Amino acid sequence: SWAAGEGLAALTGWRRLGSALLAGAISALGFAPFGIFPCLLLGFAALVVLLDGATAERRPMRAAAFTGFAFGFGQFAVGLHWIGFAFLVDPDSHAWQIPFVALLFPGGLALFTAAAAVAAATYWKPGASRIFALTAAYGLSEWLRGHILTGFPWNIAGYGWGASLAVLQTTAVVGVYGLSLLTVLFGASLAELFAKKTRWLLRALLGALFVLGFAGGALRLAATPQATVTKTQLRLVQPNIPQADKYNRRLLRRNWQRLLELSSAPGNPSLIVWPEAAPPFLLAEQPLALEEIASLTKGRLGLMTGAVRRDFSSLNQISYANSFFLFGPSGTILDIYDKTHLVPFGEYLPLEKTLTALGLSKLTGIDGSFTPGAGPQAYVVPGAGSVTPLICYEILFPDAVVGAKRPDWLVNITDDSWFGPWAGPRQHLLVARVRAIEEGLPVVRDANTGISAIIDPFGRITQHLGLGKTGIVDGVLPAAIAPTFYSRIRGLIFWLLFCGIITFAWALSQEKMLSTRWAP
Repeated sequence: SWAAGEGLAALTGWRRLGSALLAGAISALGFAPFGIFPCLLLGFAALVVLLDGATAERRPMRAAAFTGFAFGFGQFAVGLHWIGFAFLVDPDSHAWQIPFVALLFPGGLALFTAAAAVAAATYWKPGASRIFALTAAYGLSEWLRGHILTGFPWNIAGYGWGASLAVLQTTAVVGVYGLSLLTVLFGASLAELFAKKTRWLLRALLGALFVLGFAGGALRLAATPQATVTKTQLRLVQPNIPQADKYNRRLLRRNWQRLLELSSAPGNPSLIVWPEAAPPFLLAEQPLALEEIASLTKGRLGLMTGAVRRDFSSLNQISYANSFFLFGPSGTILDIYDKTHLVPFGEYLPLEKTLTALGLSKLTGIDGSFTPGAGPQAYVVPGAGSVTPLICYEILFPDAVVGAKRPDWLVNITDDSWFGPWAGPRQHLLVARVRAIEEGLPVVRDANTGISAIIDPFGRITQHLGLGKTGIVDGVLPAAIAPTFYSRIRGLIFWLLFCGIITFAWALSQEKMLSTRWAP
């Protein structure tokens, strides 16, 4: 292993970049749907060894930047390959953009990894300090990726433990960003497997930490083998309508009837949930459709659905919103929520005038950009407590799923038909499960083409309907548990861990510390 490490560190030029690209691509196998978490850990170990060689060059910052960029590009190109499916929904209009997206999307995200590599290289010294330095820089780059502009915190390192629900229980304490820091630290420490003189203490301590996390998570799950449930009987409707058919004029009536027929199937649900933008028209402007909802909700608690909404309140222009409608008994509209986190190039176009002039357009077929809402809100559902709606990828943002008032449950309505038939929907489902663990709240997830699921506060799926299937999910709403440690202090735990890792990086870089057994 030492010879392999020496050989990897000795690579230069395109050989190093190719190896970094391959290491990043392999590390992506740690994310869903593969869930091979050793690949993610070993990917970070390989990145450390490659940066050992890069930082020894005459221009170390430049070499580190290219190495980090190649690693990030490989990871994002493989882990987020499903982005290309969105451009095939309307191939005549958008397929020509795929080659640009295939380069620019992972390339743009890889800039964060490149920045992390440069920041770490600035303090790169032989020994364990470099492992802590890379962890701090990489963890900060992930946090920035999730917050800059509208943010895109997809496939951050903590989600690499998706195959172990027990390990994911640690997010109830440290959150997914905290788990990401610890994951990168553990993976980077494995670089010492390739050192000429390996030191076991750091790896042993980190290994023991994750073993304890697994054991604690397993005990937590075993202590509550079946979540407490409420009296609310749910019905999640999964119409499974391909995005290309959704707004086809010849199919509008068929698509609407499918929603109604599935909702009226045998059973006695008290609350019906439809996915994001389920009605294939502007629901609020269709009196007949509203009458059919009134009939459907008669004698029930109500119905929840996503729908595009047109707003005429502005004197200058008509605006649109990706909205969530909460209907009460007999079709009364109780509340409307507008999506806050809009998807770039999907729901709004950055630098709209400039990019439109270049021939670029949004994937959604409305004029102009959607108008964002005011942030997460808790709405009272008489007979079913209070709920906070999260539309599509709003559930990705750990510190922004709950507003000023903690709800009794979260509902995530989405249309994952944009995400392709495989990896994207499964990654999105995993995110919803982690949000449930972090907040100690059940999550009801209704997706147009799947995967629809009822998730308890421990991230366990109690009922679900698989990807690409048409049907319903009937089940009882799980009850929330007491607020978790993470939900009480939120992002503060990440910054406490980050400062601790920075402190270790500085202390271990001191000459006195390098002589201890911590140093390899």
